[in-house]
This record gives sequence, structure tokens and C-alpha cells, in this order.
Amino acid sequence: MNTRILDPESRRVFIERWAKATLGVTVLHGTAGQMLAAESKTAVPLPSPGKGKNLIFLNLIGGMSHIDTLDPKEGPTQGPGKPIKTKAGFQLGEIMSKLAGQADKISLIRSMTSKLGTHSSAQYFIRTGYEQRTTIMHPTLGAWAQHFKGPSHPSLPSSVCVNRNPNNANGFFPASHSPLPVLDPDVGLQNSQPAVEAGRFTKRMAFLDRLDGEFRHRFQTASVKSYTDFYKQTVALMGSPDLKAFSIAGEPAAVREKYGKTRFGSGCLLARHLIESGVRCVEVASDGWDMHGNIAEGLHSHGAEMDQAVAALLDDLGQRGLLESTIVALCTEFGRGPVVNVNGGRDHYPKVFSTMLAGGSIKRGYVHGASDKGGYEVADQPVTVQDLLSTIGHAMGLPVDEVTMSPSNRPFTIGDKGKVITDLFA
Repeated sequence: MNTRILDPESRRVFIERWAKATLGVTVLHGTAGQMLAAESKTAVPLPSPGKGKNLIFLNLIGGMSHIDTLDPKEGPTQGPGKPIKTKAGFQLGEIMSKLAGQADKISLIRSMTSKLGTHSSAQYFIRTGYEQRTTIMHPTLGAWAQHFKGPSHPSLPSSVCVNRNPNNANGFFPASHSPLPVLDPDVGLQNSQPAVEAGRFTKRMAFLDRLDGEFRHRFQTASVKSYTDFYKQTVALMGSPDLKAFSIAGEPAAVREKYGKTRFGSGCLLARHLIESGVRCVEVASDGWDMHGNIAEGLHSHGAEMDQAVAALLDDLGQRGLLESTIVALCTEFGRGPVVNVNGGRDHYPKVFSTMLAGGSIKRGYVHGASDKGGYEVADQPVTVQDLLSTIGHAMGLPVDEVTMSPSNRPFTIGDKGKVITDLFA
């Protein structure tokens, strides 16, 4: 095989497949930020406008109904549950009884608005702040944070994605900026042990180094060098005690019960575990929110799971002193229509929806913006997805107005020049 004719992407794939075949292990993208540091510019420490250093991005995939959760209504558009009071004074949907007890820790944004009403494009939008294009991939906040701040830990990755694949979350940044996927939080990090016994693994590593020597000699580029370092540090991580950060098996039974023994509950617990261990950004996904039919049943299951897990996470972070440095964002790609359809569900509705922020310098017990009486329109202080991501970036101390040039020499900013919502900051 003549590797001289391969483009950089093909060489990257070639190297990864080569390593997999030789080592008997699967090497995942973005295992640690420093592993490909040669591919990006040197990070410069930046003064923080807030206290946030870390981010837990809770992504409710499918479109959470604002009317039944964060912005409850009474009257014709009311859902299966009634609004309930919280200790902060505002109301939440009936399914959010546990979060109501943590309401003095959160800020609600009830005036989110978007024009994207299909799942794939709206999901891409809520994660990146950019509309999807065929010509370029855009970074998520974890990749932006690593770009500006560098790796968050000597051996652990800077970002982790729980309950979903990252889907090119590094965007136009190097592969080192991609989150490490953990598809099942109860299982933890898979493929972290060699598929063969230690002696054979060591021999394979030595053989790989000899085989790779000619390739490194012929292609003396920063990319090839960084991938060589990537594999060396991946092997180091495989034998590192830091791997325990990916396991929640040692958590006390009472803590597991508090979060809920569900996939999302375990994901939130793992997120706390990872942040505490030195990972900067963790996205935790919860699927099943596309409730076109029988929304009462959907809310009873998924809503209750979400309520328990988020309430436990906020309480746990607060008790451990981590909420001051960790931004928690509860987001969804759009809301759901005020009118219940013939199937007893609600359809896609990007015109107005709600999100939640907590931690760092974010105000506590605060509501920003409003929808109208029935939840049809934004009534006050509209907030775009770009505004939301710029605000989260600002809360993390990132320079949201600084222009970064992509490899194709195009200018980009965090949140696509969104407006930071200053009223959300204490």
C-alpha cells in the first residue's frame, strides 16, 4: 500500500485500523486532549468572567415539552399534570416534584426560540450553535473549551459523551478535541483492556513500533507524530489508576438510589464522578422525548427519570462544593406544541421552549423571559440557541467573541456571535 497517495483523513483512518489490528484493542477518538496537542495552537489561560470551569450538558433528545416541565400552563393547553410550587417561588410541571426542591439553585429560560423543527438539524444546532452545513462540521462547547484552555487532565480526556456517540463533536478542531464516548454508564469505558495477555500485548507493541518506524520516517508531520504519541498515551491510560474515573460501581447504594437506577440517572452520576476526577465537559443524553402520542405515559416514565436524576445531581454537586465551579445545562432541541393532538401527544414546536442553567455565577431561583399564557409565543426577552451557547461559554470563562479561523480559513466564534444573557449572572 502506497501511503504517499493518501490524504490526511485517509492516513488517519489507516493508522487507527493498523493499531486496532496489531494491538487487539479499539482506540477511540479523543482519549485525552494532550494526545494530539501538536495539531492545535498552544492554549493561553484566559481570565474568567464567571466561576464556571466545568460543564455538564444534559441533552434531552426528541424535544421536551416546556408546558409540562419548566413552563407549566393552566387552561386549554395544560397537559396531564398541574403546575406545582417550588421553594424558589416559581412553578414547575407536576412531574418535576424533586427538582422543585432544588429550584433555589437554578435559573430557567422560558423564552427560547428557534426556526429548526426537525430532530437532526435542531440537535446539531443546540449542541454547536450553528446550522448544519455539508461543507464543515462545527465544534461543541467541550471542543471550544479545550481549544482555548488546553487539556483538563494529564491522562483523562477533556470531554466525555455519555449515552450517545459524539457525532464529530470536535468539529473542525483536531480529533483530540472529540469527546470520549461512554455508551453505557453502568458498564463504563469499554475496550480499555488488551484483548490478549500482557506478554503478548507487549510483543505486539514492540512489533508495531518497528513497523511504524518507516511510516514515521517517511511522513514526518505533526499529525503523524501526534498519533504516535496518541497511541503511546492510550496504552499508558489502559494501565493507569485514572481509569477508575469511568466506573460508578463503587458508589454507595444510597447514592445510586438517589440518582435512580436508570440509564440517565447513571449517566448523571457518572458525569459528577468524571468532573470530580478532572474531566472538564460531560454531555449526558436522554432519549425518548419525541412524544407525539400518549404524552402522559411518556412524562410518567422519562419525565420522572429526568426529574430524579437532575435533582440528585444538583444536590450532590452542591454538597461536594462542585456547583460553584460546574455549569449544569438542561437543554433540548425544541419544545412541543401547546395543542394536544388526536393521539394524546404534542408535536414539534421550535417557536418557544425552555432550558435550565445552574452553577458557577448563574443566578439562583431566577426566571428569564416568558412565553404567553398558552405557551404559543415568546412574550418577553427572546433567547436564541446562539445566545444560550454564548452564555454558557461566557459562564465557563471562554472568550465567546474571539474569532477562530478554521482549517479552511473561515472565521468562527463560540455560539455564532450570540448575545450573552447578562441578566442570568449573579
